[in-house]
Amino acid sequence: MTLTLTVSDDVRALAPGFTHVALEAHGLVNGPSSDASSALLDDAARRLAVRLDGRAPHEDPHMAAWRETYTAFGSKPSRTRNSAEALAKRALSETGLPRVNLLVDLYNAISVAHLIPVGGEDADRIEGGMRLIRAMGEEDFVTVAGGEETVEHPDAGEVVWRDDAGVTCRRWNWRQGPRTRLTEQTTSGVFLLESLAPMPVAEVAAAAAELAELLAKFSPGADIAVRAPQSSA
Repeated sequence: MTLTLTVSDDVRALAPGFTHVALEAHGLVNGPSSDASSALLDDAARRLAVRLDGRAPHEDPHMAAWRETYTAFGSKPSRTRNSAEALAKRALSETGLPRVNLLVDLYNAISVAHLIPVGGEDADRIEGGMRLIRAMGEEDFVTVAGGEETVEHPDAGEVVWRDDAGVTCRRWNWRQGPRTRLTEQTTSGVFLLESLAPMPVAEVAAAAAELAELLAKFSPGADIAVRAPQSSA
């Protein structure tokens, strides 16, 4: 893997049970959502329903751990949910999961099926390495509001992913910025799976392996590298 990902010591101290697995892929072929990617999302929703067995997503022990961690850095988890819980709620609703594009559909399916936050970034749009830090509050986060590009700043102490140009994702894995998102023109991507104790590291690794298989299936010939799980403990 050519892109560096680092976790700051203060984030490790905040969440000693944190594990992440990164995949880097080059030679990807993206495009609009298809019948095949839509079927994966529908299957993921069915797998989620079996996993939860009638519980609400936030009652799952892994999602409860994320809620506790969000609270620890000053976010309200019922208002700003981690990405996996937010997707799970949509998966179980009448509207169902969104169809975005092939690559986003693939990682969203893995996120929902395993109830793990998963993100994807366009590797060609990342400047320098990616770092998980607690923000000072002065960092730039470029987003879109009301159809217009605008610059926000994270709260002091908020956990964010950033690169050399600014914040790429606020509140750990709550909202990704448009600058680095996967578009239909993306050919190189970095995919990040994130978990907290009590989820076993083996389950995160299995989810990453499943994502790698899907990427290889939908982008034959792509160069896909899976990094070993990195844990804070």
